[in-house]
Amino acid sequence: MKTFYRIFNRRLVLAAGLSLLTLAATAQDLRIGAVNLERILREANLAKTAQTKLEREFSAKEKEIQGLAAQLKTASEKFEREAPTLPEAQRGTRQRQLVDQDREFQRKQREFQEDLALRKNEELQTVVDRANRVIKQVAEAEKYDFIIQEAVYINPKHDITDKVLSGLNGGK
Repeated sequence: MKTFYRIFNRRLVLAAGLSLLTLAATAQDLRIGAVNLERILREANLAKTAQTKLEREFSAKEKEIQGLAAQLKTASEKFEREAPTLPEAQRGTRQRQLVDQDREFQRKQREFQEDLALRKNEELQTVVDRANRVIKQVAEAEKYDFIIQEAVYINPKHDITDKVLSGLNGGK
């Protein structure tokens, strides 16, 4: 029985070794590139333009939200100072007003953040779509078999991010 396992193990090792040699020979023919999408979203002119556009589009609403926050803070501090001297009925009324004001502020802030996130995703998707078209053009022009966008480590010799940025920014 031990002889059977030895022969079986040798055959298994031999088959695995032959498979690895075949895979290594095939891998030599593969051309693999990698792209750092975060870097593209940070450095591409299209991404920078989108960020500027969003800042312009939402700056007024952001200032309004900041103004509401300042008003709420001022009203709250005033209430804290005056609460001990106010009659019970007036204190209750002012407290309800503060709660209502805070609720309105929270609602507007939430709406602002949701609108901003939605628009940011739309703009980022535009950049990603354009980047993917450029990546495909680079891959076809330079005969890459695979282009990887997410990796833990990318050997710089396989990184084509600069070529994609050049294509996005109007270079060759």
